[in-house]
Amino acid sequence: MEATLSVGRRPGALEAEIDVALAEFFTSRRGQIDAVGGGFREAVTILENFVLRGGKRVRPAFAWTGWLGAGGDPRGPQAAPVLRTCSALELVQACALLHDDIIDASTTRRGGPTVHIQFEQHHRDGNWNGDSAHFGEAVAILLGDLALAWADDMVRESGIGPEALVHISPVWSAMRTEVLGGQFLDITNEAHANESTDAAMKVNRYKTAAYTIERPLHLGAALAGADDDLISAYRRFGTDIGIAFQLRDDLLGVFGDPAVTGKPSGDDLRAGKRTVLFAKALQRADSVDPESAEWLRCSVGTDISDSEVDALRDVIASLGAVEDVEMQIEELVENALSVLAASTATPEAKQQLTEMAAAATRRTY
Repeated sequence: MEATLSVGRRPGALEAEIDVALAEFFTSRRGQIDAVGGGFREAVTILENFVLRGGKRVRPAFAWTGWLGAGGDPRGPQAAPVLRTCSALELVQACALLHDDIIDASTTRRGGPTVHIQFEQHHRDGNWNGDSAHFGEAVAILLGDLALAWADDMVRESGIGPEALVHISPVWSAMRTEVLGGQFLDITNEAHANESTDAAMKVNRYKTAAYTIERPLHLGAALAGADDDLISAYRRFGTDIGIAFQLRDDLLGVFGDPAVTGKPSGDDLRAGKRTVLFAKALQRADSVDPESAEWLRCSVGTDISDSEVDALRDVIASLGAVEDVEMQIEELVENALSVLAASTATPEAKQQLTEMAAAATRRTY
């Protein structure tokens, strides 16, 4: 990889460099994979294709920009090692998505079948022994575990040096714990039918915001040896934008176009996701329309038809929940940009982070 790297302003430039770093890492593991045999290479190829074929590279981009904003030199000798470290976040993301799709019983991701569904079909096509669905889930769990382990390997072998590794170690450890803890809170809320907005916001904080924006920025700052004030500003900015990012995702999970999002419309309703959007709708319904409130409670988390999804959408929108969430997104973005403006990040990074915040919170995909 070249020593001079994009700051991310040219469309697709940084994403392409991240893809190169990830592809090089997968290539470096082929000898180990081939030695195992027994179809392991084919399975890992599906993981590699999953990682490389899609995704917005949000997490590495925030980490890289955080590093630049803390004084990192994109033309210096540490640029390539830092880029490899930032790119490892995509392997953490792959682990989270593979496991999340199993938990949510999702059948599509990024416009194609989820990984566990692919392996379920392989099992069925081969007329192998045992249950096809169980086999698919088991393989996807293992590949998710492998992605998480390889994320650690990619950081350790990135070339950033022992001092930088010491700086980022507690950040990396906290991020991994937070995303798994957030996932636990998510499934627990569903199991308990927890309807509070506070519970939903806590899931957003740890399952999404922490490892999507807050910790990547923290990671970039730590790589650059930033002071506590900038790290604090980054984390406050990252938390607010990360939560706004998830709130937008919650809206898309109910109202998004499958042709754009790559996932079935209304998936969050069928999965019983206890989102802030759903919690706000219930609160409004309990106050003004108890009959709709009961219908929402009875319908979410069940195998509802497309027409029932449409009807639920209409109810949620009519209750004003969508407007509430949109207003909350605006407030979070405003607060985050105020913190960023007052920080000691470089002017170039402030501009870039402002643009990235808009892209993350106003998206339609």
